[in-house]
Amino acid sequence: MRRLLHLTGQHRTASVDRIFGLLLAFNAGAVNAGGLLVVHMYTSHMSGFASQVADGLVLGNVALLLGALGALLAFIAGAATTAVIVHWAQRHHLRSAFALPLMLEAALLLVFGLLGAITLTWPTPFAVPLTVLLLSYIMGLQNGLSSAMSHGKMRTTHMTGHVTDLGLELGRLVYRNHRLTPPEQRVRANRVALRFYGGLIGMFIVGGIVGATGFKYIGFVWVVPLAALLLALSLPPFRRDLRRSVYLQLLLGSAVRRFGRRAPPSGP
Repeated sequence: MRRLLHLTGQHRTASVDRIFGLLLAFNAGAVNAGGLLVVHMYTSHMSGFASQVADGLVLGNVALLLGALGALLAFIAGAATTAVIVHWAQRHHLRSAFALPLMLEAALLLVFGLLGAITLTWPTPFAVPLTVLLLSYIMGLQNGLSSAMSHGKMRTTHMTGHVTDLGLELGRLVYRNHRLTPPEQRVRANRVALRFYGGLIGMFIVGGIVGATGFKYIGFVWVVPLAALLLALSLPPFRRDLRRSVYLQLLLGSAVRRFGRRAPPSGP
């Protein structure tokens, strides 16, 4: 449990960040591959959606244009939500600043897992079902989190940048320095980065295999274990804040009282 606390807590080491990134890459791979089976598109593939916007404009295909635009806006909204939550939590000195977006992602994955079949029939103004927008929002939420935690050095919902970085490090690894090259000018591969980029890509692929298999044979409810994993990562620092932060206690207490006043009476 103490290990889980450090994964999304305030004070983390580089090795802990790498472990967290690998777990998030696994989760994104599972959700992305499962999303293809459900809605027949990769909901974290923003490069593809941006191209679809251009194609829709040129071809005059309104449905293609609106669908891609909706996915783009949902992804952006997810990343923006992460930024708002993280900065709000940091302003109030909460140690769970990075855990809170993860809790929200877990909650939305539970909604998707339990109500995904229903949301497939819910229309939206963007010519795609609500499920597409929900999955894109979740992916934006997670990618914003991994980027915020790593100061822009790590993305976990798409691998294009990491595949590029892996290629660069492999090039440096096989590059032959001239024997007269001074030591400070020699080209050297960053072996830690090489292993990390390879690990991220590998975990994304493994997650995709697990996600596709689960959605194929079990269905929407397969994401419930993924949500449970995210909750396991995010709850320890949140519980610690809940014990120590008077502000958080007052805020939650106020929300509970407000919800209690709005709830209908249970008796006849």
